[in-house]
Amino acid sequence: MSTGHFVPAPLAGFVRADGRKGVRNVLVVAYLVECAHHVAREIADAFRGHEMHLIGFPGCYPNDYALTMMERLCTHPNVGGALLVSLGCEGFDRRRLERTVAAAGRPIASIVIQEEGGTARAVARGRRWIDATLPTLEVAARVPMCIDELVVGTICGGSDATSGLTANPAMGHAFDLLVAAGGRAIFEETGELIGMERLMAARAARPDLAPELERAVAKAARYYATLGYASFAPGNADGGLTTIEEKSLGAYAKSGQSQIHGILKPGDAPPRGGLYLLDVVPDGEVRFGFPNINDNAEIAELIACGAHVILFSTGRGSVVGSAIAPVIKVCANPDTFRRMADDMDVDAGRILDGRAALPEVGREIFALLQRVAAGERTKSEELGHREFVLTYKHFEAAGPSCLPA
Repeated sequence: MSTGHFVPAPLAGFVRADGRKGVRNVLVVAYLVECAHHVAREIADAFRGHEMHLIGFPGCYPNDYALTMMERLCTHPNVGGALLVSLGCEGFDRRRLERTVAAAGRPIASIVIQEEGGTARAVARGRRWIDATLPTLEVAARVPMCIDELVVGTICGGSDATSGLTANPAMGHAFDLLVAAGGRAIFEETGELIGMERLMAARAARPDLAPELERAVAKAARYYATLGYASFAPGNADGGLTTIEEKSLGAYAKSGQSQIHGILKPGDAPPRGGLYLLDVVPDGEVRFGFPNINDNAEIAELIACGAHVILFSTGRGSVVGSAIAPVIKVCANPDTFRRMADDMDVDAGRILDGRAALPEVGREIFALLQRVAAGERTKSEELGHREFVLTYKHFEAAGPSCLPA
C-alpha cells in the first residue's frame, strides 16, 4: 500500500540510561496499595503545574501482572523518576520495584507510612524529596530523536456510528505512515475485534502468527460469553451502533492496512518497527471480571508496552487523558467536535460532511503526532487530565510465534 511521499519531521526526546528516549520527563508518585492512595495524592497535589503524575495499584493481594505493569510504567522512557508510597503491610513487592527503577538509572525513593509515623509525616517527607528532585528533571535538555524510535498506541472510547467511518480509519492511515517510516504501532481491544480475526490473520507477517491472531480473538469471545456480556456500552447503542460486530468493524479500522508483525501482552515492548496487536484479555480461566473496566486501563497497558503517545478516537466525546503519555483526541463526529472542541485535537468529522478526505486527516494526525513527540502539548494535557486505572489480571508469556525472531 502506498502512503505517499511523506518526510518525517525531526523529533526530540529525553535520553535514558538504557538508550531509550522519552517525549516527556515525568516524575511519578506511585501508591502500592489503596490504603496509601490518599498520602500519595496529598504529595502529588502540592506540585500541580509540574510534570507530576499519580499512578498506583489498589490491591493488597500480590499480582504478577500488576507488579510487571508498575515496573514498566515507573521505568517508561517518558518517566524521569519515581516516588513509591507504601502503607507498609501490603503484599506488593516494593523492594523489587525499587531495584528495577534504580537499575534503570532513575531517581527513586520510597515512603512507608507506618514507618514514617503516619499521614502528615509521610506527606512532608515525600514533598521534601520531590522538591529536591524536580529541579534536575525540569532543566533536562532534549536530544535529537528519530521516528523509528517512536512507539504509538491507539484506542477508541465513547464510540458511535461515526467512529468507524472517520476517526478510526484516519488513525489507521496515520499508523500506516508511522510504520512506513520505521516506527512501532500498537492497536488493542481484542474484545472489540470479534469477527475481525480472519481479516487480521490474512495480514500476518508470518504464517505461524496467523493462527495466534485468531486464537487471541477467540479467547476474548469465550471470556465475554462466560461473563454474559461483551464490550458494548449503552452509549454505543445511543450513538447508533447495533452489535459488537459492527463496533468491531470500526475498532479494526484503527489498525490501518500494514502487515501485523506480532502480538504483545501488557508490559511487552515491540522489539522492532511495525504493527502489533496488544492482547488485553487475561489468560486462563475467567477470574477477574470484565477485562478492562474503562478506557484508562487499556491506555495504561499501551503505555506499559512503551507507547510514548496515545491516539484516541471518540464519537460521543470522551475527555480522558492519561498519566505518563500524552493523549491525542481524534473526534469522529462533527457535531461532537463543535460541542466539545476544547477537549479535541483533530476534527475527523470533516470527512463525514465532505470538508476533508480521509488520507488528508490521516496525514494531519501523523504530523500532530510528531509535533506532540517534539513537545507540543495536547488538549488533555492542557486541561490537566491524568487518569489512571490498574486492576488484577493474569497473563502468560507470549509464545515464540507471536513475536518476530
